[in-house]
Amino acid sequence: MMLTMAENCRPATNTVVEAEFNWMTVPGVSWHSGRIEIANPDLSDDDTMVAFLEQLRGTIGAAVSRVCSCLPTYMVMGMSAETFWGGVEGAQQFEKFMGEASNGLKVTTGALAAKAALDCYGAKKIGIITPYQAVGDQQVVDFFTAVGYEVHMIHGLKCATATSIAEVDPETIKDAFRKVDAPDVDALLQAGTNLPVARIAPEMEAELGKPVIAINVATVWHAYRTNGIMDKISGFGSLLEKH
Repeated sequence: MMLTMAENCRPATNTVVEAEFNWMTVPGVSWHSGRIEIANPDLSDDDTMVAFLEQLRGTIGAAVSRVCSCLPTYMVMGMSAETFWGGVEGAQQFEKFMGEASNGLKVTTGALAAKAALDCYGAKKIGIITPYQAVGDQQVVDFFTAVGYEVHMIHGLKCATATSIAEVDPETIKDAFRKVDAPDVDALLQAGTNLPVARIAPEMEAELGKPVIAINVATVWHAYRTNGIMDKISGFGSLLEKH
């Protein structure tokens, strides 16, 4: 039986999620997407990032409704910032909203998947990179602190627009991981689904000698394992290859 994944909620400006998810597709799974309308992609400071998310909240329901027309069997959120916003309570409220908007489908979100991935490794102290402004970084730190992790450091790349996140070059991403690492850090994590990290993660794991978790990889992994899909996939880091 085909498992129809509605990887629906990604901003219309996001060009990385669809590609990375398709790279990790296994037989018996299909991905179907609905794009969230974005009126203004400006993310150049804290205020514009908050405005971006507020505007997104008004259009996300329509994206869910459209993608549910194909009668998917599971829902996946293709944007992570909104899933961290408001700490644990905010993450829970967002999961509830997605379930209600999709007529009861179960959902994988970036926050839920990232926590599950870190728990899989038994990580306690972590380093995080994002494409966000400081206001977004603080929401991520607050979430992980609330669920029991020590955040050694977070490094936001402060991308100026939603589309420019996808244009960050590999060396900048690698340097960001190096900045948030330390000998006593257990694992490194990336948030921000439009930042192209899936194929960089295994290279950084080899260099740094610890788990490096790309948010899109964690999301696919969580959606698969939640649905009993146990395929091990190489090329995207140890999470999807070994767990």
